Amino acid sequence: MANPVVAIVGRPNVGKSTLFNKLVGQRIAIVDDTPGVTRDRIFGQCEWKNRKISLVDTGGIEPYSEDVILRQMRRQAELAIDAADVIILVTDVKSGVVATDEEVAQMLRKSSRPVVLCVNKCDRVGDPDPSFYEFYNLGLGEPIQVSSVHGHGTGDLLDAVYELLPEQTDGEDADEGVRVAIIGRPNAGKSSLVNKITGENRCIVSDIAGTTRDSIDTVIENKYGRFCLTDTAGIRRSRKIEDEVEKYSVIRAKMAIERSDVCVIMIDAQAGITEQDTRIAGLAHESGKACIIAVNKWDAIEKNDKTMNEYRKKLETDFAYMSYAPFVFISAKTGQRIDRLFELIMMAVNSAAMRITTGMLNDLLADAVARVQPPTDKGRRLKIMYVTQASVKPPTFVFFVNSAELFHFSYQRYLENRIRETFGMQGTPIRFIVREREDKK
Repeated sequence: MANPVVAIVGRPNVGKSTLFNKLVGQRIAIVDDTPGVTRDRIFGQCEWKNRKISLVDTGGIEPYSEDVILRQMRRQAELAIDAADVIILVTDVKSGVVATDEEVAQMLRKSSRPVVLCVNKCDRVGDPDPSFYEFYNLGLGEPIQVSSVHGHGTGDLLDAVYELLPEQTDGEDADEGVRVAIIGRPNAGKSSLVNKITGENRCIVSDIAGTTRDSIDTVIENKYGRFCLTDTAGIRRSRKIEDEVEKYSVIRAKMAIERSDVCVIMIDAQAGITEQDTRIAGLAHESGKACIIAVNKWDAIEKNDKTMNEYRKKLETDFAYMSYAPFVFISAKTGQRIDRLFELIMMAVNSAAMRITTGMLNDLLADAVARVQPPTDKGRRLKIMYVTQASVKPPTFVFFVNSAELFHFSYQRYLENRIRETFGMQGTPIRFIVREREDKK
């Protein structure tokens, strides 16, 4: 059984994301004074009294709004409420009880879930603000004073939540599995892919570029194993980013790359391959992450028997610097080749974590040198004494040579290809470290 789930809900701009960040101990959710910054459900973990709790931050609930994004934000909050074991309703002492608070409280009473009422922005120490006592009128029990900015009252809040949690069962500390970051330009279909894989509307999807702002984690399990999928905000060129919130979103996307095991680089087949696609792929490549290039919306392309080969050649040209990354042509809308995508993810993960013994590496090196002689310069020939593997993720090999200058890039590429062919290392970059060492002879 997974950890108990606690959903943080409330109307817009009452400090839900600030409280979420304070409880998990890191800045996962974007915080800004603009209402509606958080849109999807955002997951994090905190620990209280030796019990791990899964926290869910939600977008602000506007019960009667007809705006397409606000409607979906409300739906995301409703899904979080349905899945929660305990709900924290966040209100704002500075504005007092407003009509939206009463509507949300009524929604929670109908859900039959235990609710803890949090009155946020009680930043002053001492007697509570007179408007604090209004919150008893919501009929959700005793309100708790909290300052999510300063952390005052969060211990009392977690105590109240702890008392309402279901009894602890074995297996709460489930491993989240392989971390997969789904990255790409705005509107490439990243959120649609996560929704298709999970079989639910896990992320908000619209034709408006930039709908996803936070990096959203979703843990799933299928026949290939256990995976933590991270849906990230679309990354645009720096000069096109004017909104401060979008700037934070791009930073979150880059952080998601750093903590991932595999990056799925989404390409919009209809829009074609752009310079920005190669830049985004370069972020994953430079971070040393295993990579798969997924060409999405393949169902919407008019095709003949040559279309895929022509597109593949274009991909090979534009992504020549990461020739190790396999291509897969998918449709997040229909589910076409999603099974193949997971097969490639597992292949890339296994390649990135592969360890090769020093003996096997040096046998391969001897054979490679016998086939293609090392380069020479002014009568001096490159000599490779031996090679050993230093680390994994990405696989890193240390070559001890008589002259680093003679170890040309072309010969390094030849040896890299031999390693890949022999050990089947596909989907992961390989790093070489060259050490000069005098030939004792």
